[in-house]
Amino acid sequence: MSHEDAVVKIPKKFRVIASTKESKFTIIENNKDKIYGVQFHPEVTHTRNGKQIFKNFLFTICKIKKKWNIVSQKKRLVREIKEIVRQEKVICALSGGVDSSVVALLINKAIKKNLICIMVDTGLMRKDEFKFTYKIFKNKYKLNVKLIDASKIFLNKLKNISNPEKKRKIIGNLFIKIFEKESKKYTKIKYLAQGTLYPDIIESKSSTGSKTSKIKSHHNVGGLPKKMNLKLIEPLKEFFKDEVRVLGNSLGLIKEINYKHPFPGPGLAIRIIGNINSEKIKILQAADHLYIKELVKNNLYDKIWQAYAALLPIKTVGVMGDSRTYEYTCLLRAVTSEDGMTADYFQLPKNFLDKISNKIINNVKGINRVVYDITSKPPSTIELE
Repeated sequence: MSHEDAVVKIPKKFRVIASTKESKFTIIENNKDKIYGVQFHPEVTHTRNGKQIFKNFLFTICKIKKKWNIVSQKKRLVREIKEIVRQEKVICALSGGVDSSVVALLINKAIKKNLICIMVDTGLMRKDEFKFTYKIFKNKYKLNVKLIDASKIFLNKLKNISNPEKKRKIIGNLFIKIFEKESKKYTKIKYLAQGTLYPDIIESKSSTGSKTSKIKSHHNVGGLPKKMNLKLIEPLKEFFKDEVRVLGNSLGLIKEINYKHPFPGPGLAIRIIGNINSEKIKILQAADHLYIKELVKNNLYDKIWQAYAALLPIKTVGVMGDSRTYEYTCLLRAVTSEDGMTADYFQLPKNFLDKISNKIINNVKGINRVVYDITSKPPSTIELE
């Protein structure tokens, strides 16, 4: 067991029913009062029989009936949005990822004409992705979508910023300022909707109140300013990614968006380690585009939870033809997961790694070395920053 904290004495009337070498009181029970305690994470995929533990507790001990289904959840969410918003207008932060897309379709179902979707081009998105998404929501789903090019503003604010927490907070603050500025152009706008998920909240806020137990500030949770003029609506804040995809299916969200790999709100800002500039962004966009394209071409994309290219802040010596090069290192990452809380690295075939390494080095000026990340979560997070 990897945690530094442990319960070393159990209460009266309890008995130990499971233990490990590292943890004497792994599971305890009080049969009379029907109280059970575990000193590990049964909910993570790395725990063997974790799902069975939950099934036994919920359905055998607590006698809970299986009533949860996506149709009832969809109805509940639509009803709650209507009750909160009433006749007010809502701005929805639409990035084009599955989370914000599902939120936009949910709110549109609830209030229709009173929804204004805003897509903020930070300049930190994947190559050509924003244009594709904008057309889909404008033409296919007939949403009221406004596109704002704020790439120069974001790049200027992130100049000489290398600390990942500062990056996230700068981006979170900028998003809110842009949305608040836009809201003033309309009447009766009180609400900002965003695609916050439960894992975002878990990682952004300490469960104990300790500053050290917070993992990272997600731009839409810990990265938000303390004072805001807009009230937040976060319909998916109790959902995990797999549940959101089921919800997306029921709302008719196209496969290209519904099953798209997760993409962080701060975008490439946290995949360019260290300082950011326009040259590094172009280099990474080109490398990432080639990587994702090859994964799709080789029927690997749908087997992976999340894959991306990152740019490391180190230059190394290389040779191209008969010339010496001194360029950046590109890191490739691909992981499998169920909910993003834990993850294992995906074992890409050697021939694929050979091919993509050569392709990136030969086609992307500024990169002369490619490495593959084989670290799981934990101890690493899926994103590098």
